[in-house]
Amino acid sequence: MRAHPVSARRVILAGSTALVLGLLASTPAAQATPVGPRHPGSLVLVGGGLKDDNRQVYGEIIKRAGGLKARIGVITAASVPESQDPDADDPERCSNSACNGNHYASLFKKHGAADAQWVPIDLDHIANADSDSVVAQVNAMTGFFFGGGDQYRYVTTLLNGDRHADSKVLAAIRAKLAQGAVVAGSSAGAQIASGPDMVSGGESYEALRDGSSPGYFDDATRLGYVPRGGFGFLRSGLIDTHTGAYGREGRALRLAGDTHHDRVYALEENTALVVDDPGSADERLSVLGPNGVAVLDLRHAHTRTTTAGWSLRNAHYTYLTNGDRYAARTGTPLPAPGKKLLIPRDTTPVPANSDVFHSPANPDGRPYAFRTTARELAARLQTRATATTYETQPGFTVTFTEPRGFTAWSDTADNPQTLIGLRIDIAPK
Repeated sequence: MRAHPVSARRVILAGSTALVLGLLASTPAAQATPVGPRHPGSLVLVGGGLKDDNRQVYGEIIKRAGGLKARIGVITAASVPESQDPDADDPERCSNSACNGNHYASLFKKHGAADAQWVPIDLDHIANADSDSVVAQVNAMTGFFFGGGDQYRYVTTLLNGDRHADSKVLAAIRAKLAQGAVVAGSSAGAQIASGPDMVSGGESYEALRDGSSPGYFDDATRLGYVPRGGFGFLRSGLIDTHTGAYGREGRALRLAGDTHHDRVYALEENTALVVDDPGSADERLSVLGPNGVAVLDLRHAHTRTTTAGWSLRNAHYTYLTNGDRYAARTGTPLPAPGKKLLIPRDTTPVPANSDVFHSPANPDGRPYAFRTTARELAARLQTRATATTYETQPGFTVTFTEPRGFTAWSDTADNPQTLIGLRIDIAPK
């Protein structure tokens, strides 16, 4: 099977218990019509690693694009162009924009779309971004899917100049979104929905140690960001992808702290963050898929840099899973119907974690390490646990604390799935 665009690790430039119970008991009130104008379009943002057989996510995109009448435009300009792909002539191995675009188009048709077409824009065809014929192709679509790769290639191909003015094609997609179309993307295709300070690369340890810098860097470990951002489809927070698989919670928290954002949506693989009323002050979010989305909340957090290093106090981690919802205006999470409040009973200690951000330097490291410690704590009677980075000199300690109002939810008896309001502190050790 030919590899299709899943971004490699080194390639991406990528309330209280009573309150929650009350919300569950009054769902209609929790879903009251937002204040201000409605934005009829929607986003479906996947944290990368979207599997070909994920009917849940592909089906959601197609449903929002019109179901059996859905016409999906596939944009894969984040991939290398055909001229840079040594396997361009091998349909089983190619991974350039054209073959990836056609691959995704065939998947959308397989999952029930009436039509799906590659939109021919990439580094070999930058002029097409202002082509009237390609604009006409876009205007015939009811939904769009941005593939993975390097999100900076989307900046290069679809935004014009230092001011990041929309190309004609991007302006047409933006207009279709405002009229009710769905815009979806995976990995880089989700990252590009970001507004100001879109991440362009970096690893968590180096981010905590060295901080962030504006720009795009050949050193893939260096935390970089694009100050003007991506397409700005999402308003309420920064976006990061492949979060648990690559241990990116650290870089997401550092970038938010450095750039004064109060929230990051940290997307996990093969799972979607669905956004209704995107771009409004009343964005309504929900989670779809087998993993989850972490909301990293820095609204009450404080950062400090001393000779010992960078530290973060009083950030909060809310981990949402399939069917959970989140109101961006109020920062209110709502567990899915059927999930019940978990009462911990385990008295054993939380297992040690000496690689909380799944370092690429650790040959024995395991993905989803940060989430694992958070869930292990939620399952136990203890209310505090610590974990450390694999790297030292300096190392960093992450402290997980269950403050008043922390809750865990599950549809099983003793395995936490959804976590609401876990406190996170990071300090040099």
